[in-house]
Amino acid sequence: MFHYILSVGKDKTFVCKIRIFVALKQLFMNKESLYNELAGFLATCFPFKVQKISLNAGFTCPNRDGTVGYGGCTYCNNQTFNPAYCRTEKSITEQLEEGKRFFARKYPDMKYLAYFQAYTNTYAELEDLKKKYEEALNVPDVVGLVIGTRPDCMPDTLLDYLEGLNKRTFLIVEYGVESTDNAILKRINRGHTFEVAKAAIEKTSARGIRVGAHVILGLPSETREGLIKQAGVLSALPLTTLKLHQLQLIKGTRMAAEYQEVPEEFHLYSADEYIDLVIDYVEHLRPDIVLERFVSQSPKELLIAPDWGLKNHEFTDKVKKRMRERNAWQGKKYN
Repeated sequence: MFHYILSVGKDKTFVCKIRIFVALKQLFMNKESLYNELAGFLATCFPFKVQKISLNAGFTCPNRDGTVGYGGCTYCNNQTFNPAYCRTEKSITEQLEEGKRFFARKYPDMKYLAYFQAYTNTYAELEDLKKKYEEALNVPDVVGLVIGTRPDCMPDTLLDYLEGLNKRTFLIVEYGVESTDNAILKRINRGHTFEVAKAAIEKTSARGIRVGAHVILGLPSETREGLIKQAGVLSALPLTTLKLHQLQLIKGTRMAAEYQEVPEEFHLYSADEYIDLVIDYVEHLRPDIVLERFVSQSPKELLIAPDWGLKNHEFTDKVKKRMRERNAWQGKKYN
């Protein structure tokens, strides 16, 4: 409820204070709630368990085809996060049904969010986009959409459609922000500035749509102090969700080649270092932002470094343990 009020309410400052108060109250009432977890957030939206199913809908990227640039972001290899069933030769329906069969083995009553993940999922003609989104929503047990995209690929005509879609189904638009430092964005060949990301997030939220962001911690030349400052910058935006990922060097990327040439410009965190960085970051975040994840887990055959040998849930357990040891919680140092 509070996410919508923030977007359309007359007194946004007052409503933002209400949201923060509610989030802090929830954290203090439940000592296990060291941060605002995705599962808890989804439980407030649905009366049943939901799971995201990743999709590859056959989109490309304006940073690859020459519209914005060529070669893509220097760290990018989409094979690192596409499950085996995500293949463009399969329809949206086929991918979703295959994903459902995988998850239904453990949770037969599960419902699903169709996650348009690979590449830029708003980069096509409006009618083509609508056709793919509606196909996903027509699959049984799919109860909403998560659309991953770039902040420079959200035209007003698409926002008009998404505003209406948001009134009849669950929707999150997730923007790849990656960094709030324009020099770093230029270095990784992102193809847009932070100001573009900020404007897209604000514009989308103003339509009443939940907005997510994705950032990478540990990009070349990025400092710990700069990252802590980043948490405050992002907290000033009307974000519903946030994903944190550690920098990973992936085979076949330009960043991997750059690391071979100038390794001194990279700091690859150990698992313990990164855990403490994440906690420092989370302490400076607005307490009502939903934290989806802290790490990414790339296939071993593609990963160069760092290889911590930890699954996502194992890393999360370590973060929670360290937070208790440090008496830390989300928003503790938020100003």
